[in-house]
Amino acid sequence: MSRHMQLRTTVRLEESILEQAKAEAARRNTTLTSLIERGLVMVLKEDEKPRKKIEVPISTKTGGPMPGVDISNSAELWDILDGYLDPGRR
Repeated sequence: MSRHMQLRTTVRLEESILEQAKAEAARRNTTLTSLIERGLVMVLKEDEKPRKKIEVPISTKTGGPMPGVDISNSAELWDILDGYLDPGRR
Protein backbone atom coordinates (compact mmCIF):
# COMPACT_ATOMS: atom_id res chain seq x y z
CA MET A 1 0.00 0.00 0.00
CA SER A 2 1.16 3.54 -0.75
CA ARG A 3 2.78 5.47 2.05
CA HIS A 4 0.63 8.51 1.25
CA MET A 5 -3.11 8.10 0.85
CA GLN A 6 -4.52 10.03 -2.07
CA LEU A 7 -7.97 11.50 -1.63
CA ARG A 8 -10.33 12.96 -4.17
CA THR A 9 -12.04 16.27 -3.68
CA THR A 10 -13.87 18.90 -5.70
CA VAL A 11 -12.39 22.35 -6.07
CA ARG A 12 -14.35 25.21 -7.58
CA LEU A 13 -12.26 27.62 -9.65
CA GLU A 14 -13.11 30.56 -11.84
CA GLU A 15 -13.12 29.43 -15.46
CA SER A 16 -10.29 31.78 -16.47
CA ILE A 17 -8.05 30.52 -13.64
CA LEU A 18 -8.79 26.91 -14.52
CA GLU A 19 -7.92 27.51 -18.18
CA GLN A 20 -4.66 29.24 -17.23
CA ALA A 21 -3.78 26.40 -14.84
CA LYS A 22 -4.49 23.76 -17.47
CA ALA A 23 -2.33 25.61 -20.00
CA GLU A 24 0.49 25.94 -17.46
CA ALA A 25 0.30 22.25 -16.58
CA ALA A 26 0.50 21.37 -20.28
CA ARG A 27 3.43 23.75 -20.76
CA ARG A 28 5.25 22.07 -17.86
CA ASN A 29 4.28 18.63 -19.13
CA THR A 30 2.58 17.75 -15.84
CA THR A 31 -0.95 17.21 -14.56
CA LEU A 32 -3.33 19.81 -13.21
CA THR A 33 -3.40 17.87 -9.93
CA SER A 34 0.38 18.02 -9.66
CA LEU A 35 0.38 21.75 -10.36
CA ILE A 36 -2.27 22.38 -7.69
CA GLU A 37 -0.41 20.22 -5.15
CA ARG A 38 2.84 22.06 -5.83
CA GLY A 39 1.13 25.42 -5.40
CA LEU A 40 -0.46 24.38 -2.12
CA VAL A 41 2.86 23.09 -0.77
CA MET A 42 4.48 26.42 -1.65
CA VAL A 43 1.77 28.41 0.12
CA LEU A 44 1.87 26.19 3.21
CA LYS A 45 5.67 26.44 3.45
CA GLU A 46 5.47 30.21 2.97
CA ASP A 47 3.79 30.53 6.36
CA GLU A 48 6.76 28.77 7.98
CA LYS A 49 9.25 31.41 6.81
CA PRO A 50 10.04 34.24 9.21
CA ARG A 51 8.48 37.43 7.95
CA LYS A 52 10.55 40.50 7.26
CA LYS A 53 10.02 43.20 9.86
CA ILE A 54 8.53 46.34 8.38
CA GLU A 55 9.06 49.66 10.10
CA VAL A 56 7.05 52.81 9.48
CA PRO A 57 9.26 55.76 8.46
CA ILE A 58 9.68 57.91 11.58
CA SER A 59 10.41 61.63 11.61
CA THR A 60 13.66 62.49 13.42
CA LYS A 61 12.18 65.89 14.34
CA THR A 62 8.87 64.81 15.87
CA GLY A 63 9.49 61.15 16.70
CA GLY A 64 6.20 60.31 15.02
CA PRO A 65 5.26 59.19 11.51
CA MET A 66 6.70 61.22 8.65
CA PRO A 67 4.51 64.10 7.42
CA GLY A 68 1.72 62.83 5.18
CA VAL A 69 1.67 59.34 6.77
CA ASP A 70 -1.75 58.59 8.23
CA ILE A 71 -1.31 55.44 10.33
CA SER A 72 -5.09 55.03 10.61
CA ASN A 73 -5.39 54.48 6.82
CA SER A 74 -3.96 51.01 6.22
CA ALA A 75 -4.30 51.06 2.42
CA GLU A 76 -2.42 54.35 2.13
CA LEU A 77 0.14 53.15 4.66
CA TRP A 78 0.86 50.03 2.57
CA ASP A 79 1.30 52.21 -0.53
CA ILE A 80 3.79 54.41 1.32
CA LEU A 81 5.64 51.40 2.71
CA ASP A 82 5.81 49.79 -0.73
CA GLY A 83 7.47 52.92 -2.07
CA TYR A 84 9.69 53.21 1.01
CA LEU A 85 10.86 49.60 0.75
CA ASP A 86 11.30 49.64 -3.04
CA PRO A 87 14.07 52.10 -3.89
CA GLY A 88 13.08 51.92 -7.59
CA ARG A 89 9.77 53.66 -6.81
CA ARG A 90 11.33 56.81 -5.33
